[in-house]
Amino acid sequence: QVQLVESGGGLVQPGGSLRLSCAASGFTFSSYTMSWYRRFPGKERELVATITSDGGQTTYAASMKGRVTISRDNGKNTVYLQMNSLKPEDTAVYYCKAAGYSGEYYKNYWGQGTQVTVSS
Repeated sequence: QVQLVESGGGLVQPGGSLRLSCAASGFTFSSYTMSWYRRFPGKERELVATITSDGGQTTYAASMKGRVTISRDNGKNTVYLQMNSLKPEDTAVYYCKAAGYSGEYYKNYWGQGTQVTVSS
């Protein structure tokens, strides 16, 4: 059974930091590209950051570039999102996603999301 469980969200003041974690199970984590997305109320999910299966390449959305760092630990089947200098407009639900092949089929797996609220 595939599971992606996000944690680390919460309430933080503007300018503060949070580290999100996403623990994966039920698939070969080290073979999958991992991403973080976020969803604002009433809007579609938008990509925040992506990291390749071996951690060798990362990409970031322009809106958060320079303020976030995605990383992964394949030994722990976990992907992280370090967020710094948070702004109220970063308030959203943050999701992790796994993308990769399971046999001949390309799969996308999503977590349930974790709420991040930036407010004083």
